[in-house]
This record gives sequence, C-alpha cells and structure tokens, in this order.
Amino acid sequence: MRTYGDVSPGAPRYAGTALRHVGDEVPWWRVVRSDGSLAKGAKQAARLREEGVVVRNNRVDLKRLRLDDLDVL
Repeated sequence: MRTYGDVSPGAPRYAGTALRHVGDEVPWWRVVRSDGSLAKGAKQAARLREEGVVVRNNRVDLKRLRLDDLDVL
C-alpha cells in the first residue's frame, strides 16, 4: 500500500490525477490518502477486500500495510 505522496512526493494531487486516467492494468486501488482513507470509496474498498485487505470505515491500516522503499506496488 502506498499513499499519493509516496507515489509523487511534493505533488500528491498529480499522482491522483494520473491514476484517475489509468485502467485496471495499473493497481490504482493500492494507493490511498495519507490518513489511510480511500479516495474511490466503495469501488476501491471492494478491490482491496478481494486482495484480503481489511477496510474499516473506508480506511486501511497504513501502519501495517504501507510498503517500504524496497517493495513495489
């Protein structure tokens, strides 16, 4: 799991704009807001749950799920 700021440090809104225009070949659903909330709501939550991610109150636990610099999306 990554945040928009992880994908585009200093310009997280650019990451959001770019991910809005990609298809499902890019795992956009694995990118969340810095507080762990989901920008795409139910659609994103469903995709994450399919992968076994626990989503509560439209959020994920970034402390547990955030990837370090060596991992990839």
